[in-house]
Amino acid sequence: MNTLNSFKDCRIYGPWAAVVGLEIHAQICSNSKLFSGSKVQFAAPPNSAVSFFDASLPGTLPVLNRRCVEAAVTTGLALNCTINKKSLFDRKHYFYADLPAGYQITQQRLPIAVNGSLSYSLFIGGNQNEIVTRTVRIKQIQLEQDSGKSLHDDLRSQTLVDLNRAGVGLMEVVMEPDMCCGEEAAAAVRELQLILQALGSSQAKMAEGQLRVDANVSVHHPGQPYGVRTEVKNINSSRFLAKAIDFEIQRQIEELENGGTILNETRAFDSKLGCTIPMRDKEGKQDYRFMPEPNLPPLILHDAKSLPASTGYQQAVSIDWLRERLPDLPSTKRAKLVERYGIQPQHSFTLSNEDGLMEFFETVVKATEMNPKKVIGWILKDVLGYLKHHNLEVKESPISPLLLAELLNLLQHGEISTSAAKQVLEEMWKGKGETPAIIVKEKELELIQDQNEMEHICQAVMEGHPNEVAEIKKGNKKVLNKLIGQVQRATRGRSDPRLVKQILEKLLL
Repeated sequence: MNTLNSFKDCRIYGPWAAVVGLEIHAQICSNSKLFSGSKVQFAAPPNSAVSFFDASLPGTLPVLNRRCVEAAVTTGLALNCTINKKSLFDRKHYFYADLPAGYQITQQRLPIAVNGSLSYSLFIGGNQNEIVTRTVRIKQIQLEQDSGKSLHDDLRSQTLVDLNRAGVGLMEVVMEPDMCCGEEAAAAVRELQLILQALGSSQAKMAEGQLRVDANVSVHHPGQPYGVRTEVKNINSSRFLAKAIDFEIQRQIEELENGGTILNETRAFDSKLGCTIPMRDKEGKQDYRFMPEPNLPPLILHDAKSLPASTGYQQAVSIDWLRERLPDLPSTKRAKLVERYGIQPQHSFTLSNEDGLMEFFETVVKATEMNPKKVIGWILKDVLGYLKHHNLEVKESPISPLLLAELLNLLQHGEISTSAAKQVLEEMWKGKGETPAIIVKEKELELIQDQNEMEHICQAVMEGHPNEVAEIKKGNKKVLNKLIGQVQRATRGRSDPRLVKQILEKLLL
């Protein structure tokens, strides 16, 4: 089964059209849980962060966490939602071992935010250098509890329950079925992830389960009603999300073209096999027996007009107060990067997509005299390339922004060549803490400034490559680059290619 990679292909499936909607659960960045004071800590010892309420002991009552409410409101504002001044909590009943109460507190009837939108961008074209902007509608954002975690021990044929996650605050962001392929869905999720991180409402680390995606996928013939949809659950990687959706679209098309039917079912994505597999049938609709949460009053929010005169933002959640404090969103930051530094739009996406890389770049630019358009090449090709190859985050880089700036200044001032700068960078990656200037001195990589010395070296190279010299004299000017490279090799990168070219052209006359 072929995965469709290009934007053009991911929208065209012969006589078929695909429809994709997403439900995204983002763990709220808060020190305590949604309705209890238990701490929120990733990888804490099992059942070490569980209150009486989290364990659903009789007589315990929920107390709403203000921080979680503010995070949901801030997220709603950033996603252009209408914030409901009155929202309600409900009980959603289902029975799992890791859901001790037998129900989840959520917002089914009247969520905290509705009717928003998210704009995201895709790269198209042969070199992926054209940008297309798409928009997906946000149906709603609701607050709800997370469940605990079941740990299956196949060796002992038993299942253990860890309730540390039970009651952790979640925002469920429900996206309308406005997407049509895995690439679009992955781009939308990545943009949402960046927005959540910029707001501080969620760390949104998919590897730690702080952002989990359910994808609803169906196919149909254009002009006809939507087909039966399947739900692919709990995808924890943007790359896997794209693969899961594209596989599921192709699976459904092949099933229908072979005379089969699509079941309304829940499926999981097996990343090793690269396919979706059935989990459970949804044909018989589950009755969650929603009912109002009797222990929580309506959640009342205020704007500047409705906030009582004697009440400050400390006593009530003010929508306008939160709106005024919204930070720059990723789209705004990218636009500022392009305007301020003159870099390519696609480079601004790379800077914003990698956590900490934008700050790294700006620190280097402020500390170096090199043009930002040249700096970006060193950042994306050399720095990011190294970090990716060694599976490191930007904050783990052995080279600090200031040390890189010092190296680029040496290059900018003509003290070393580009080739020598690459050699210095290799030494800096070893993390010994040596400055570029010290490495240049120890390795004797300073640019040769003596014109006569350079002429002797160039003459020696020409004498050692008579065939190339003959080719150049016949008019094949491209061979000159080979001689320049030989001079660079002879000087161990200590020669200025521009000067070398001038000397060679003079000697070849």
